[in-house]
Amino acid sequence: MTEKNKLIEGRTGLWEIVLGLEVHAQVASNAKLFSGAAVGFGAGPNQQVSLVDAAMPGMLPVINRHCVEQAVKTGLGLKAQINLKSHFDRKNYFYPDLPQGYQISQYKHPIVGEGEVIVEHDDGSTFKVRIERLHLEQDAGKLLHDQEPNSTYVDLNRAGTALMEIVSMPDMRSSEEAAAYVKKLRTILIYLGTCDGDMEKGNLRADVNVSVRKVGAELGTRCEIKNVNSYRYIQAAIEYEARRQIEILEDGGKIDQETRLFDPTKNETRSMRSKEDAHDYRYFPDPDLLPLDLDPAWVRAIEATLPELPDAKKARLQAQYGLTAYDAQVLITEQARADFYEAAAKGRDAKLTANWVTNDLAARLTAGGFDIIDSPIKPEGIAELVRLIEEGVISSKIAKDVFERMWAGEGSATEIVEKQGLRQVSDTGALEAIIDRLISENPGQAAQVKEKPQAIGWFVGQIMKATGGKANPGVINQMLKAKLGG
Repeated sequence: MTEKNKLIEGRTGLWEIVLGLEVHAQVASNAKLFSGAAVGFGAGPNQQVSLVDAAMPGMLPVINRHCVEQAVKTGLGLKAQINLKSHFDRKNYFYPDLPQGYQISQYKHPIVGEGEVIVEHDDGSTFKVRIERLHLEQDAGKLLHDQEPNSTYVDLNRAGTALMEIVSMPDMRSSEEAAAYVKKLRTILIYLGTCDGDMEKGNLRADVNVSVRKVGAELGTRCEIKNVNSYRYIQAAIEYEARRQIEILEDGGKIDQETRLFDPTKNETRSMRSKEDAHDYRYFPDPDLLPLDLDPAWVRAIEATLPELPDAKKARLQAQYGLTAYDAQVLITEQARADFYEAAAKGRDAKLTANWVTNDLAARLTAGGFDIIDSPIKPEGIAELVRLIEEGVISSKIAKDVFERMWAGEGSATEIVEKQGLRQVSDTGALEAIIDRLISENPGQAAQVKEKPQAIGWFVGQIMKATGGKANPGVINQMLKAKLGG
């Protein structure tokens, strides 16, 4: 696959992947979409099931206003059209783990219409993914096949949980773009507070529609890969599926429109069922639910509560702190990381602070399995460490040791520096004595500096060794140049 045009080379020429995603995001809510049953991870089987969720006779759904508000907020965050009038439909498809035998969803009249997401490539360039729609629907339960060899159990805790299905246009052309899009979408949802984005728990998962075509040709037949819940699996599933389709077409076959599953252990997709079209679901308006009729003033009030979103935050960090686009992008990927940085950077060197947050601290957090909000070193600790470097109290090299001691809980940066005697030696008198001794003992090295200025590095190394690494590099370089003319 080439990097620029994202084409795959087959036996008969170059092929292009065409990708569209349907991302299912669980709405951040304490109750389900049409009942008051609790929503949460970790409860025992069937402990969060109301009579509505269990589809008991005579039980009617009642819309959760908060879930509607969360969908509207998400639509606004995606720069999408908010449809003031929408309604719910019954999607007639048998789900063994959805007791009523149909799913309440939205079809022709979703709550959110067209929008867009600007996504970043690794090299800093961007591409746009158009959003076709966002609609609300209820989740199904979960079948358990591993409890007994001859029985299947059902857990309805998830049944009726509110989902936002965010459907993209087929605007992506590589597995990398698809993963980057889901990553950016997840970041936006977390900033908005409308979904926690926990992919391990299935709270954010993607159905990936994959097709291939020769460059410039009509769109090919697509296959849908269901319920992929990690960036790595999204990429692996796409790459396998694209190759599978290309091989079939190059052998003279045709692609069957179908739904497939990705098997991460075998790193391949396999057929699940033939792909239904909309008419197969026999959608019709749900007779138990009134249409949604939103007050424009209510929508405007929701819009007024929107937080600063990733793109706006990135632009502000670059303007306010003079950060590069790369540094700003790394920081805004997590809202908590950006907040941590801003708290640490007040009155400090912005670039130096960014380096500590995105490199040393990030590496330590990853190795320890910590989220940044649980970091043993707080923003004020990073700020103090940066101040000591700025003021020349310690060198960047010594700061690494101080940081590790801070992580181990030995005290603040200042306490560690004083306790361990780590202050830089900037006393010109003490340094001059060392320099004069080295020059007198090594006249050949000293003479070489005049012809080869980089040879001054030997003296720097010797002075650092003599001072246990505590000499101020800036001071010793100035003094050496004055004495040796390097």
